[in-house]
Amino acid sequence: MKVKQLTVFLENRSGRLAEVADILGQAGINIRGFSTTEAAEYGIVRLILTDPERGRELLHDAGFTTHFSEVLCVKVDDVPGGLAGVLEQLAAAGVSIDYLYSISFWNICFAVRDIDRAVELLKDKVRLLSDAEVRAL
Repeated sequence: MKVKQLTVFLENRSGRLAEVADILGQAGINIRGFSTTEAAEYGIVRLILTDPERGRELLHDAGFTTHFSEVLCVKVDDVPGGLAGVLEQLAAAGVSIDYLYSISFWNICFAVRDIDRAVELLKDKVRLLSDAEVRAL
């Protein structure tokens, strides 16, 4: 079904994404799904929020540039080829896909500039997943 997505544009500097998450968390707004895209000087964060209108208002007031759009959220069968079946139906009808991301689990992959340091910082605070654990999800 159609779901309201909030896109936030941010400077590509340390702490800016944490600021977005903190503003939303302090307001009791839960992030149900997200995607990030990087560029040289800025980043794009796409968010599915429990209260998108309030989230946009708070982030705008904090100086962030935001934009609403609609995305299609689909429950894909968790079987080999499940995603392919959906993609093939869209392709056969000539419906192009700009991007997609998963919103199902809170197992998150971070691409960081210093992975060893990130592991040391987080190893006693959250459960880190091994390659084998991720492949077995």
